[in-house]
Order: sequence, then structure tokens, then C-alpha cells
Amino acid sequence: MAKINIVMVEPEIPQNTGNIARTCAATGARLHIVKPMGFNIDDKRLKRAGLDYWHYLDITYYENLEDFFSKNEGAFFYFTTKGRKAHSDVSYPDNCYLLFGKETKGLPEELLIKNPERCVRIPMQGEIRSLNLSNSVAIAVYEALRQWDYPKLENFGQLHNYKWEDIC
Repeated sequence: MAKINIVMVEPEIPQNTGNIARTCAATGARLHIVKPMGFNIDDKRLKRAGLDYWHYLDITYYENLEDFFSKNEGAFFYFTTKGRKAHSDVSYPDNCYLLFGKETKGLPEELLIKNPERCVRIPMQGEIRSLNLSNSVAIAVYEALRQWDYPKLENFGQLHNYKWEDIC
């Protein structure tokens, strides 16, 4: 099964991390969190945003970026408002890593300078500073999954009181 990795570098807002955790649970993505974090992992806002999906998560914590890179290898894509390629213009291979920086500053510029060909941007109007972090992660994850034809995900639903077969 194709695997996608979401990497949050120094997240600051517990609700965003909870929302991202829920996205990972819903898509089967693996979550990596690089410290320091702007909150405690037992923060009630974090738990509430992730609802009751925490037991579905495959999550790993790292002390810093050096620790993360020493333990992982693969195709890394750096999501940044400073990127020169659209996120939908690259092909995401199996076991890719999608990296996102902290809400107030993004990813470290030194990292972006070393990897310009892997810096991608979600297009938006120029006067807008950035999208919400959890929205950006969802857009990125679903673009990779779309390219892979949504492996192992259900793309149909059921009505509660009716059957689609009776309606269509």
C-alpha cells in the first residue's frame, strides 16, 4: 500500500495539530512531529480537535530536525509560501514526506535554500500571507492521494434511511 508521511516542524497551535492528526487518521498517513512544540501533547485542545481518532495514528516524535533527518530517508517535499512550483505540479512517490513549518514562520529558510527543487507552494492570491496549516496539510495529502487514485480509501458513502440503488 502506498504510504504518505506528514511532517510538522515545531507546531505551535494545538488545534491545528489535532486537525492534522485527524486527517492522518482518515487517510492512513503517518504523522511525524519535530519538537519543540508550542503546547503539551496532553493539551485538551489538541485532543478535542483530533476527537476520538488518536488510536488510529502512527505517530513519531523527534527532538529536532537533525534527529528527524537522521532517522528518515526518501523524497522530501517542503511546503512553503516561498516555493516556486505549485504543489500539484510535482509527482509524489510512495513513502514521500510532506514537510510543514510552524504557523508563525514556516520552515527554516536554510532548509529551503538547500532544496529549491523540492519547495512547493499551494497557489493563493498574493496579498494573502498563508493558508491555515491544517488546511494546507489536507490539500497536500489529498493531492498525493489523488495522484495515486486514493489507494485503500472509500470514495462512496451510504445514506442512513435510503439505499442509493433505490434512488438512482
